[in-house]
Amino acid sequence: MKLLQAMAGAQNGGAEEFFVRLALAFEQSEVDQRVVIRAHPYRKKRLDEGGVETDTVRFGRWFDIHTRQRLNKIIRDYEPDIVLTWMSRASHVCPRPTKLRHFVRVARIGGYYKLKYFRQCDHLILNTPGLVQYVCDLGWPEERAHYLPNFVSERRAPPLDRKFLNTPAGVPIILGLGRLHNNKGFDVLLESMTRLPGHWLWLAGDGPERGSLEAQAARLGVDDRVKFIGWHNDVAPLFASVDMLVIPSRSEPLGNVVLEAWAQCVPVVAAAAQGLQQLIVDGVDGLITPVNDSRALADTIREINGTRARSLAEVGWERYRKSYSEATVVSQYLDFFRTLTA
Repeated sequence: MKLLQAMAGAQNGGAEEFFVRLALAFEQSEVDQRVVIRAHPYRKKRLDEGGVETDTVRFGRWFDIHTRQRLNKIIRDYEPDIVLTWMSRASHVCPRPTKLRHFVRVARIGGYYKLKYFRQCDHLILNTPGLVQYVCDLGWPEERAHYLPNFVSERRAPPLDRKFLNTPAGVPIILGLGRLHNNKGFDVLLESMTRLPGHWLWLAGDGPERGSLEAQAARLGVDDRVKFIGWHNDVAPLFASVDMLVIPSRSEPLGNVVLEAWAQCVPVVAAAAQGLQQLIVDGVDGLITPVNDSRALADTIREINGTRARSLAEVGWERYRKSYSEATVVSQYLDFFRTLTA
């Protein structure tokens, strides 16, 4: 089975991280693969170190002829059985099969995208049941929409030294993790910090809202307890250091960060965005709070302590182990690929 994967991708993001993890996992399986990415030194280094044959192309704007020509040549030379494109840009520029150059076109979607970018695909992979329902409601054939979940790294690490982030010993630490964008709702989390005087917040991520969030923290008088620590490619030390993960998102198709917390046995508080509600069983493997409600968020955060925190973390870990581990998810992908090439 020969697989070509193509990912344009942003500088940082959950889908981009999962793409690398999946490619590295495929390298240890029966799959003969080659990947095509937009230039990204760190991503290319990880793929190269894992033995993944990797090409880089421009993946410019929609009329980028150079990228189409490069992809055409790569497909012609490699002769894949399956071309798996990630998200809209790579899917849009991927060449079509011909009578002399047959392959199955599959797109992997992790958000509520417009289907016009994927009309030429034979199949879609969606990482939540809700996204499967979304594309089917838009008219995509049900038999060509497939739910395949994500997995995350299970590697554990020692905790960070709190003094490097000016965080006192013994205080409960909240972790906020993700792109600093309005959809992520970190402004609501900052507002909740005014009601949590004994808690500290480590906000790990970067993005267009960083400046406004820093200004908001200062305006609210919580900037001494809120640490903007930037994007971290390795999140295991963060999870080893904190007491909980809080996800205040207004919109979240899946939430890889939930899986990351479960894999690290860290309790989760999440806003009731659609994907998070579908993933978390409230009161069992996490706590759900209303979207855009800083008072309710603060009240829910206070519930994370002692026996309650341990119970949520342990149940989350068991759910991850049974349904979202690397071995489980890779096996599901391979079974799906076999149906396409049978």
